[in-house]
Amino acid sequence: MIVRQFLQWLRTAPAGERADATSALARAFLYSDMSDEDRAACEGAMIMLLDDPSPLVRLALAETLASSELAPPAIIHALSSDQHEIASPVLQRSPLLLDADLVDLVATGGPIVQTAIAHRAALPRSIAAAIAEIGTAEACLILLENHDADIAPISVDRIVQRFGHLAAIRETLLEFVDLPAAIRQALVAKLSETLAGFVVAREWLAEDRAQRITKDACEKATVTLAAETPYEEVRPLIRHLRETGQLTAGLILRALLSGNLTMFEEALADLSGVPLSRVEGLIHDKGSAGFRALYEKAGLPAATFPAFREAVAAMHEDYVSLEPGGVARLRRRMIERVLTRCETMEQGDIEPLLTLLRRFATEAAREEARMFCEELVDGVVPSFDDRLVA
Repeated sequence: MIVRQFLQWLRTAPAGERADATSALARAFLYSDMSDEDRAACEGAMIMLLDDPSPLVRLALAETLASSELAPPAIIHALSSDQHEIASPVLQRSPLLLDADLVDLVATGGPIVQTAIAHRAALPRSIAAAIAEIGTAEACLILLENHDADIAPISVDRIVQRFGHLAAIRETLLEFVDLPAAIRQALVAKLSETLAGFVVAREWLAEDRAQRITKDACEKATVTLAAETPYEEVRPLIRHLRETGQLTAGLILRALLSGNLTMFEEALADLSGVPLSRVEGLIHDKGSAGFRALYEKAGLPAATFPAFREAVAAMHEDYVSLEPGGVARLRRRMIERVLTRCETMEQGDIEPLLTLLRRFATEAAREEARMFCEELVDGVVPSFDDRLVA
């Protein structure tokens, strides 16, 4: 009887009053002690309200029923396909929507639908993967900010591939405490690409020069990252660099000339397929025949072998341990020794290697001067000459 009177009243009531009454009806269905007959009549009335011409009425229905497990599934599914502002509360909160339904909605819905789903509590991996694969940048950002979402590393990697050039995405990801080193490096590479494109578009630098500068900066940051990475994550980082074409002879040489033996050894082991323990033995053996064989098996360019040979020889003479700066900064004395030896060689086309070593030497000298000046300003008065010959 009450439902019949309600339906009669709906015919002439204003939209705002209908919305208030709809909300009250939905709350009664969820929380009142009704007979089975009254409950069925109430559900029928709510189904009829799905066709109400006013979005206010349907929104009131959605907001009241969205979070409840007792809501009629047919009404929830109908509301999830309604206008975006009506569907959003249901998409965000309804426990009645299956994972398969939500994945389908991510694929077929618009940006508002995707962002609503990305807000869901306890979001499972399957839905997070769908958002990472085809969601908008905003949906992916909301997903990353959703601390209840279960996001697989492969989905994070996909978001980096698609939107790593966006500052908001990078900043959010870099706040992750347990972000794998490989993904951090991918963000560095994306930032380098973005900066190169920006300065070229502004015509501040020629494209080739911009690409070289950002490539050097990316490699420097990569060696620094590897130096700060836990040992067990170095090999996955190396594999990522190899898969993305970044594990070049120049990067490996930079790691060696920075004293980062772990990155150097892991790179050779991954490229050559030789066990790490065997690689370590060949590198630290002062005989050059075994190291050359390892180098060739790794597939590195023959033209750069002299630099690697001289750098390993310098390492054997404790050049690495004598210089300050950890294992993330180029060693000036090592580079100068390697450069001097390579300049006296007459084999092949060695000029590109000499150019690379001179760039390394310039970078190391500037970094050393910067460290000296910082110490001077801080009240430490080191001898710059002593720093060069220590």
